[in-house]
Amino acid sequence: MLNVPQPNWLESQEFREVLSQVMNELLNAKLTELIIQREKEFTKISLLERILRVEEELKSLRELQEKQFEAILREMNARFEVMNARFEALQKEMNTRFEALQKEMNTRFEALEKRFNHMQWFFGVGFTILSMLIGLLNFIK
Repeated sequence: MLNVPQPNWLESQEFREVLSQVMNELLNAKLTELIIQREKEFTKISLLERILRVEEELKSLRELQEKQFEAILREMNARFEVMNARFEALQKEMNTRFEALQKEMNTRFEALEKRFNHMQWFFGVGFTILSMLIGLLNFIK
């Protein structure tokens, strides 16, 4: 080291006190600024952690809702299948009843047609005989 003479004011007690006071004030200001900056960073980090937790909760809620919706959808599909089978059975039963009713109506109409045929022949033969009798009676007179 160089042996340079130092001025006397650097060695004085007042200078040292002022220097230590200024250094303390500067250090306090810098430390306070650093602490405030770190607190802001910590709050940002904690806010980010909270946001991440909220997003994870929302994701799990969404997944839970999707599972519930799928379960409800499966249940509804099962119910619709049961109702569909029931309607198909009812439709088959109605078709068989309708076909039986149709057959019964056809047999009735055929029987009625035979009766009308018989009556038509009866009236035809009756009118023919009557007209022949009237004609014979007129011819004989």
